[in-house]
Amino acid sequence: MKIQVLGTGCHKCEKLAENVKRAASELNLDCEIEKVTDLNQIMAFGVMLTPALAIEGDVKVVGKVPSTEALKKLLT
Repeated sequence: MKIQVLGTGCHKCEKLAENVKRAASELNLDCEIEKVTDLNQIMAFGVMLTPALAIEGDVKVVGKVPSTEALKKLLT
């Protein structure tokens, strides 16, 4: 599974990345977590508000930082 955290590196983007790592770890997921910071790549997803989260290339979250529990539901 490929998980991408889309954001330029702001506090909220870092928090989303941290929550994603924690959720994936708690679920024992075999996944690749990638941070996408390039604005052109972020816009290629159709995302205009960060942070955002894409799972297998499909944008699931835009403009907010879900809790670890909410992310676990998205990842299963």
